[in-house]
Amino acid sequence: MRQSLLSNEETQFLLDEKEILANLLLQLAEVGVAKEDLSTLQKAIMQLDELFLIVLVGEFNAGKSALINALLGEKVLPEGVTPTTSRVTLVKWGEQAAEHPVDDNYAIYTYPMPMLKELNIVDSPGTNAIIRHHERLTNEFIPRSDFVLFITSADRPMTESERQFLDRILSWGKKIVFVLNKSDIFEDEAALREVEGFIRTHATTVLGNEPELFTVSARLAQRAWHEPNADRQLQYRKASNLDALEKYITASLDDTTRLKLKFQSPLGVADRMTAKAAESIHAQAQDLSEDRETVKALDSSIAGYERELHDELAPRLAEVENILHRLEMRGLDFFDSTMRLTNIHNLIRGDKVRAQFEKEVLQDLPQQVDDQVQRLIDWLVDKDLHEWQRVMTFLQSRQAMNIEHIVGASTVPQSNRRRELIDSVGRRAQTIVDGYDRIKEASQLGANVEAAVAQTALFEAGAVGLGALVTTAVLSSALDVTGIIAAGTLAVVGILVIPYKRKKAKENFKAKMADLRTNLIDALTTSFTHETSNAVSRIKDNVAPYTRYVLSEQERIDKAERTVDEIRQRISALRSKIESVVK
Repeated sequence: MRQSLLSNEETQFLLDEKEILANLLLQLAEVGVAKEDLSTLQKAIMQLDELFLIVLVGEFNAGKSALINALLGEKVLPEGVTPTTSRVTLVKWGEQAAEHPVDDNYAIYTYPMPMLKELNIVDSPGTNAIIRHHERLTNEFIPRSDFVLFITSADRPMTESERQFLDRILSWGKKIVFVLNKSDIFEDEAALREVEGFIRTHATTVLGNEPELFTVSARLAQRAWHEPNADRQLQYRKASNLDALEKYITASLDDTTRLKLKFQSPLGVADRMTAKAAESIHAQAQDLSEDRETVKALDSSIAGYERELHDELAPRLAEVENILHRLEMRGLDFFDSTMRLTNIHNLIRGDKVRAQFEKEVLQDLPQQVDDQVQRLIDWLVDKDLHEWQRVMTFLQSRQAMNIEHIVGASTVPQSNRRRELIDSVGRRAQTIVDGYDRIKEASQLGANVEAAVAQTALFEAGAVGLGALVTTAVLSSALDVTGIIAAGTLAVVGILVIPYKRKKAKENFKAKMADLRTNLIDALTTSFTHETSNAVSRIKDNVAPYTRYVLSEQERIDKAERTVDEIRQRISALRSKIESVVK
């Protein structure tokens, strides 16, 4: 754009728009817009410094080249009944008329015509060929265009390829003007109006609003050039109806309208890029929603597992405490029934008292405690295996969802990373479940528990330990009784010594049992709490990579959505400012 034609305010806006769009380009790159799309936007930004650009599109033999020649007033481009434009052609000013092929799909025509100093025109192959071979038009020139002339032929109005192409270029946000060419083939005015109605109906369906439509005959306009008779020349010119289209284009090329279109042109491209980014981000968010549900289910399951372990551990440990409590009751009953005057002869024999204590009080205490601890171990092992099975089920379900979406699935790195993590964590869970050795797990857990309580009073629960305890508490009393008997003071023993010794023995026994119960339960509680914590941590650690991925992806998507909203606001602000700057 020639900045010498701009006011100071317009010049400043041009600079501001280019800077803002350059920043938006970086933001769009951050949210994952494809490189080729970024390149398109970059070219659209560069277009701000170029001449006004009009692009003609339509089916082959619709008369695009003929219309360009008619508008320019000279035969600049070749034309005919067969497809004459086999590639995208840029028509621009040049000192000499010449064709400059760039490659098989693109050529530049220069022509020394004053109008071309103000604008460039792009002629294109038929839309059916464009859809198959000429992505340059849709990816390069349409985004850079300031408006599009959509040419359709009266003998084949709005073909399927034209409708498809219209769909493709619509999202670029360009101003599209429809031209119905070859109006001269109709002798019946009603038939022409019917075709115009057909075009308006179909174009409105695609555009969402009724388009601007001009009906012309490029052939009659060109015939006027060669007609020597002034009246017939005027007649041909009027019949061609080209004046209405020329006036519209001229009005679009006045400084105000042209400048607005020029400023708005890259915003349409930025809008399209932003819409594509938003669509991609939304699709990623939809994909991630399944992962969020999976993580939520995993977290809920693991938290429930943790609560179950905590809630069920105390009652199970209470069973061990009950065993010791029953032992204490039997022990106290033993002292009451044994340490009596009537049993004085037996009290003198400490070994007999000890054997009687082991038989009546200890019974199979060590085995009972061991059995209960083993039940605790089996409970924890079963819980652990069951939770791994649940984790595996959740991950297998998510894997199945991924498999269902393989056809047409997104190939973005995030999707690949998701599949890798789900597969990896799922395989780990599957391996643990498939190879879960209950005997080995229980044995290892038993060894850990044994090591944890080895230094406590657990082994005092054995017959030897408790027998020694009783010997200390009881036999010492029996010796005292023996000494008293030897002194001939049996009455004193019966009345004073034995009750006193029984009371002391019971107090010692209760104190020892309290220590035993406290130490054993504390040791088992500590040990099993540690083991349950390890079981939970092992599962959490296994699913942590997947969980971290989902959380980080959610943060990325949230940030990308905020960025897209910000981009839209800045584009909207630029559009609003155009109206106030260009007057």
